[in-house]
Parts: sequence; structure tokens; C-alpha cells
Amino acid sequence: MYSKVTVAGHPIHPMLVGYPVVCYSGTLVGFAVYAATGHQFWLNLAIALNVVGVGGALLAALPGFADWAFGIPRGSAAKTVGLAHAGLNVTALVLFAISLGTYVTHWNGPATGATLGLALSAAGLACTGVAGFLGWMLVQDYHIGIRLTPTQERDELAVQNTKVIGLHHHRAA
Repeated sequence: MYSKVTVAGHPIHPMLVGYPVVCYSGTLVGFAVYAATGHQFWLNLAIALNVVGVGGALLAALPGFADWAFGIPRGSAAKTVGLAHAGLNVTALVLFAISLGTYVTHWNGPATGATLGLALSAAGLACTGVAGFLGWMLVQDYHIGIRLTPTQERDELAVQNTKVIGLHHHRAA
């Protein structure tokens, strides 16, 4: 297992990533409903979820970075995929942080437009979705965070040396 930050042998990063994903999704929904209704409650919900999402993303990034920096073998395809995964998540974090900085002062009104919040949240959530795809690729294809059997450990060097390709096409043997 390549994860270096664990609790009782379980990697922490995948335990934490669900929180920002859910909060980022809720932020977008909050902005959408606010745009449709103009009710302050929905803007406040979007702001609150954005605060938790940004904080949760920062918290999840710490063990994720440690796993990438110290756990994944240098020069491996997984290292490259992990860097893309991190870059997209940082991009999403920046987009949601900009949204938060823009809207947090509107907690008690006055009413403000939701267009920027919708655009930033949608772009951030799109980045998060692609990053999630790459994160699952790290688990599924490169066994990051997976406890391997002795047979899998024997074959792991070949797995880690697999070249990165756009979308993996598995051929029948």
C-alpha cells in the first residue's frame, strides 16, 4: 500500500474527500436555487457549504499530498496521474475560494447576483469530477491505498511501470 498517512492501516485521504465533494455540490445547488428564488436562505446555504467544502478540501489535501510525495514511486505513471489529480483539485479549491471570498460578505444581504457563484461552482465541480476520475484511476489501476495480496505485490512493479494513456482500453488476453 502506497498511502503513508493512515489510521489503523486505512488511508486517510479517501476518508476525507467525500466531504468537499458533497459540500461543493451543495454549494452549486444553493446558488442555483438562490438564482431561481432570490431567497437569502439559499445564498446562506451556498456560503456555509462553501466554507465547509474549502476547509474540507484543505484538510483532505494534506494526507493526499503526503501520499503522493512520499508513497507513490518516483517516475511511475501513478506519480503523473497523481499530479494531475492534485492540480485539478487545487484548481477547484481556488475556484470555490474565489466564490467564497466574493459572497461571504453577503451573508446578511443585500441581495446579490448568483451568476458568478454559479459559474465558479460549476467550473469547480467539473474540475472535482475529473479529479475524482483520476483519483479512482489511482486506486483501480495503480493500487494506491490498496492492501495487496502476495501475488499482487509480486506483479506490482509491472503495474507501476505501465505507461499513462488517455483512456485505458483493456484488451482480451
